[in-house]
Amino acid sequence: MRIFRKLTTWAIYSIFLLFILLLDAKAFTEASSSSAAVKHGPVFIIPVDQEIERGLQSFLERGFQEAANYGAVLIVLEIDTPGGRVDSAERIGTLVRDSKIPVVAYIKGNAASAGSYIALNAGAIIMKPGGMIGAASLVDMNGKTVEDAKMVSYWKSKMIGAASLNGRDPEVAAGMMDVHLVVNRPELGVNKQAGEIIALSSNEALQAGYADRIAETEQEAITWLGYSTDDIFRIEHTGAEKMSQFLTHPVVMTILLFVGIAGVFIELLVPGFGVPGIVGTLAFALYFFGNYVAGFAGAETLLLFILGLVMLILELFVPSFGILGILGSISLVAGVVRAAYSFTHALFSLGIAFSAAAVVIVIVAVVFKERGIWNRFILQDSLTREKGFVPVPEKLRLIGASGMSVTPLRPAGTATIGGERIDVVTEGGFIEAQTAVSVVKVEGGRVVVKEAAK
Repeated sequence: MRIFRKLTTWAIYSIFLLFILLLDAKAFTEASSSSAAVKHGPVFIIPVDQEIERGLQSFLERGFQEAANYGAVLIVLEIDTPGGRVDSAERIGTLVRDSKIPVVAYIKGNAASAGSYIALNAGAIIMKPGGMIGAASLVDMNGKTVEDAKMVSYWKSKMIGAASLNGRDPEVAAGMMDVHLVVNRPELGVNKQAGEIIALSSNEALQAGYADRIAETEQEAITWLGYSTDDIFRIEHTGAEKMSQFLTHPVVMTILLFVGIAGVFIELLVPGFGVPGIVGTLAFALYFFGNYVAGFAGAETLLLFILGLVMLILELFVPSFGILGILGSISLVAGVVRAAYSFTHALFSLGIAFSAAAVVIVIVAVVFKERGIWNRFILQDSLTREKGFVPVPEKLRLIGASGMSVTPLRPAGTATIGGERIDVVTEGGFIEAQTAVSVVKVEGGRVVVKEAAK
């Protein structure tokens, strides 16, 4: 009986131990599977936190290249942008789509206008609570809605194409940019009337399928996607890129052009100061530096500008009948315009800067007229007694006096008047020698006579 009890007890212990071992094995297997499912490797976070233009495009290209060099397994675009240029957004969208590294859009704030297009090109969209995506209608430089049918149709097709990449409802994407479109999708929580634009909050985007997840932080988003957060790198703007963002601001660009034009031309027209020339040259250098770093300008734009400046300087000293001045002006304007991100904006800024600079140049030229370069082409010496010049005295006393022509006056010659031989000239006719004459006019040293009445 005791033996039976002992055997029974050992059997229970064995079964219990086996159960514990099976649980541990299951937990170990699950842990191993979970660990194997997490993708390890560098994760790069790249901020999209400015207006969308070519400067941002250059920054993102550098970020994507660094991620590739480090063998990144995931790129997170941290989006908070008011939008910007459509052409730059298209290029960035292509960069995102063609990336060999998976790209996710984490909308930290607003993905407005062109920013929504960039987000839609990513493999996944994760939003922070309070974020927004949409409001992608086309507007011009003045903020007015673009009504051009071709442009609207083109941008609509781009938005629909981006939404369709990951199976998002294309009608919602169209409603984000087409003011006149009516969208009624109650199952997606979207009801848009004509005259409205779709802009989705994070919760609305999640319901409409325009967000895959809501996450408080980038780390939470990365974890949800199945990636490790052990190696997270953040691409930051370099000092030169931050300076470029400031220098390429439309207002700053206009001021730099104004200072550059005014400074250089004041130095050329009123030489001797030195400071205006240095400040003007520095302003132009900053203008081209900012646009070069932003990716707007190349070496050829700086060459065009320098060539134009040289030809304008030569025009002041070399007679070219205006040819050098015209060619120099064309070259200078071409350099400035090609260096900017927008042809229209560059001409607008250049016009304002040139007009303001012209006013300042005129004021300086008037105030410092005695130092102007034009003085080099004007005879400044006066013929005074103090400098040794003795003027010919006017013979006003001879007016009305009579005399005799000594030589024929044809029309100039010599006559004796008041017992003095004087060089005279007639009013236009000829007078023979030994003819009585009278003085009718005296102009400086010029004595005019006519034949005396008989």
